[in-house]
Amino acid sequence: MQKFTLPIIIEKDEEGYFVSCPVLQGCYTQGDTYEEAIENIEDAIRLHIEDRLANNEKIPLMAR
Repeated sequence: MQKFTLPIIIEKDEEGYFVSCPVLQGCYTQGDTYEEAIENIEDAIRLHIEDRLANNEKIPLMAR
């Protein structure tokens, strides 16, 4: 399995954390805690990439 390094943006508000991966349009999630938000974005990124691969779409990667 290949491993990639992708940038994420983490924002905190009164309800928890919002996380997005700007290089994968539409890939975002949230969590009540920082740890939960990180776990959720890892899952969201994995699912986003799996979906793109299943549809023979390019994966816009900034770094490996």
